[in-house]
Amino acid sequence: MDQATNESLRSQQAPLSHAEIRTIIIGVMIAMLLAALDQTIIATALPTIGHELGDFEHLPWVVTSYLLASTAVTPLYGKFSDIHGRRITLLIGIVIFIIGSIACALAPSMIILVLARGLQGIGGGGLIAMAQTIVGDLVPPKERGRYQVYFASVFMSSSLLGPVLGGFFAEHLHWSVIFWINLPLGLIALVIAYRGLRKLPRHDRPHKLDILGAVIMVSATVSLLLALSWGGLRYPWLSAPIGGLIALSLVLWVAFAFRMRLASEPLIPPGVMRNPVVRMGTLAACFAMGTYIGLTIYLPVYFESVRGISASLSGLGLIPLMAGTVVGATLSGRSMAKVRHYKRLPVAGIAVAVVGSIILAAVPGLPIWAVEVILGVLSIGLGTILPVTTVSIQNAVALHDLGTATGAANFFRSLGGALIVAVFGAILLGMSGLQGAGSFESLGEVAARSGVDLSHVFGYIFWAAAAGFGLALVFLIAMKELPLRGSAVKAAEAAIAD
Repeated sequence: MDQATNESLRSQQAPLSHAEIRTIIIGVMIAMLLAALDQTIIATALPTIGHELGDFEHLPWVVTSYLLASTAVTPLYGKFSDIHGRRITLLIGIVIFIIGSIACALAPSMIILVLARGLQGIGGGGLIAMAQTIVGDLVPPKERGRYQVYFASVFMSSSLLGPVLGGFFAEHLHWSVIFWINLPLGLIALVIAYRGLRKLPRHDRPHKLDILGAVIMVSATVSLLLALSWGGLRYPWLSAPIGGLIALSLVLWVAFAFRMRLASEPLIPPGVMRNPVVRMGTLAACFAMGTYIGLTIYLPVYFESVRGISASLSGLGLIPLMAGTVVGATLSGRSMAKVRHYKRLPVAGIAVAVVGSIILAAVPGLPIWAVEVILGVLSIGLGTILPVTTVSIQNAVALHDLGTATGAANFFRSLGGALIVAVFGAILLGMSGLQGAGSFESLGEVAARSGVDLSHVFGYIFWAAAAGFGLALVFLIAMKELPLRGSAVKAAEAAIAD
């Protein structure tokens, strides 16, 4: 690395006061809350929306269109921010999200609502990754773990408040309030981002966006997510539509791999994904978070169909699973600034998650209080991996690749979640004989009407969860434990020198 680059890095690292950093953190947390809340608040309002718009056939697309759009564009935001800066990228994401929210609130038909949700997803897809990237610009790696705790708290809050608010708004006000509430939150985030991020250090370099590569990757992602969303629910796994989508996705992913090799500057630089810390950290987070997402979707079915708990109380049964992740993330994030071997705690934590899943699988007759205790301990162990993987990935790359690496990690983590949810669904549908449920939420109702005992089936799902956490543990152990730099500039210089 030449002297000019050194001077450029030092000049760009403008000092920020604690108050300025705190203001920026609040702004990006509100932006992240917008994206996280919109993934959970809609579920309990779906029946009301379908009734008022007179269209239940396309109702699942209200969720699917947002998922497809938000997942597919995540790497684009990371690369775009490395080219043009974090501030303008975050502002674009917030503006698109607000416009999409207004379109959703005013939608006169289900088709318009589905399209508006896709637009909203295009804006929301970059908010979470950009929030993590901005913290990476602001805070040196050694101190970064404690700020990841705040983001875990945002996810827990949205998971707990979202369903409650969605049901309340739909029942007592109007379902459109679900989307109107994004306006004040979005405007606050927009003002803070516009003003506060002016002083954000710039580490971007001259880049160009690989448009063809982006089109291929988005098409491959959408094809795969459609297959994973529809398989076993809307169409049988071995049907022509699912097989065709999977085949199309494979062909497109192969084309994307060739594009990465041939493009002068590919969308995801091969050097980023060849970085062993990025690769292993991404895989560890992918399996850990994917398994967690799968449990959050299928545990309500378990509580209702196996344990006989009402639908409203089954949501409360998820509190230990969700709250524990924040506790684990807090412990792990704070310890990163104090200990040298920061991997030891998450390695032990994920091992505990494996053991907890095995107990749930091997002892199906546990009392409900014991299940909740195990879920709480399991989630604390799971939470310890979240700050470590994110910070380790960011610590291993140059600052001008920070957005690309963070965006790619979030992208593959989302894909992993969709894949593991599909695996859990295939186990449940294949072993129970349930077909045509139409959505994950209605599986419990179909099982009850069919008289199917799901207790045995869920034993295999818990074994699958143990395997998912086990793979996360293997990749976490394989991830190299680089020293965390105490200065963002030193981190950038060392990463470039490597």
